[in-house]
Amino acid sequence: MFDQLFKRPLMLACYRTSPLLKERLAYLRHLANQGYARETLRNTAQDQLVILKLLGFDRRPHKTVTLDEIKRKTSRRKHYLFAVRWLRFMGRLKKPRVPVTPLAKKIKAFANYMEHEAELSSVTVCGRCWQVKMFFKQLRVQDGSLHAMTPHRIDTAFQKMLASGDYAQRSIRILADSLRAFFRFAETRGWCRKGLAESIRVPRVFSQASLPMGPSWDDVQRLLAMAEGDRRDDIRDRPILMLFAIYGLRRKEVSRLRLEDIDWEREEFRIVSSKSEQVRIYPLTWIVGGAILRYLREVRPRSPHREVFLTLPPPFRPLVHSAIGALVHKRLRALNVSLHHYGPHALRYACATRLLATGLSLKEIGDHLGHLHPNSTRVYAKVDLAGLRQVADFELGDVQ
Repeated sequence: MFDQLFKRPLMLACYRTSPLLKERLAYLRHLANQGYARETLRNTAQDQLVILKLLGFDRRPHKTVTLDEIKRKTSRRKHYLFAVRWLRFMGRLKKPRVPVTPLAKKIKAFANYMEHEAELSSVTVCGRCWQVKMFFKQLRVQDGSLHAMTPHRIDTAFQKMLASGDYAQRSIRILADSLRAFFRFAETRGWCRKGLAESIRVPRVFSQASLPMGPSWDDVQRLLAMAEGDRRDDIRDRPILMLFAIYGLRRKEVSRLRLEDIDWEREEFRIVSSKSEQVRIYPLTWIVGGAILRYLREVRPRSPHREVFLTLPPPFRPLVHSAIGALVHKRLRALNVSLHHYGPHALRYACATRLLATGLSLKEIGDHLGHLHPNSTRVYAKVDLAGLRQVADFELGDVQ
């Protein structure tokens, strides 16, 4: 490895005789396999020797260090961040001891109950525990005692959350469900007053109360036009935007799209639903297929990963759904249009309203979007204002 990075004999001897040779080479090979450039590997090898001396590995090669020690002995942020990454890779970074608070013990007991007795899914368990933990953090409950928790205190917290504008009514409703489950469990353990769980009330959320909002189709066309060009990020992002706008996919469905999911001979591709796990088959239009093919030929790096869309800078790895959401958000913001949301779901709304405008039935739109229940698609009927006006203007004749 060092022969490929350095040519001078004295430099080679220095790198070969310094401490932690095996550990340094392992990290360099790891970065090389991730696609890092030769210059980056050279700089990494140099930084390794600096960290060895700063942290005292040249005197005690088998030591482990803490984050506090790294902060004390590295004056440059660059060296601190590199040391953390490398030592974590080596397994030489001591994990800080997090004190287990009485409240944390209660939440852990609640998690064990949901997992082993209620037999809930891991997603539900993690979600409820996270929501309960964040709620108590906002209320600054630290000592673990829940006897001072009252319905008035919980109602006041909900009102403040709604007034801040950072939480939707539906989010508060989900939080309330998690709190009810937690306090029901807490009541059985005697941790809180009786009846607290059933006293939790939130603003009622009416079905079909919200109007789905997305960019107009003219704005979608502008969005796609802005992604035309020869820049690497444009070539990658253009097919991603098309999959959202033309097929109405969810962001997890795009992030999970694999190379073997695309059948080039039959001109179709398969999507595994992020909610129902059912498989849907779509025809691959020539414009979307051409955009994907250009990305595969010109931009996508060679990688053992089978996901279609990867990160642009090394280390090359699948583009997770949160990163996809961020890139769509950035590009929608650049349109300078007013939207309630700027994520991929806005393009899913635009897709649905365009299909509705072309005359497709709600059943056909629901099948296209992967809805399992008609109620999920019914909300788009409110968008067809022209159709609703025709109903309102219908002449009833002599009917009294």
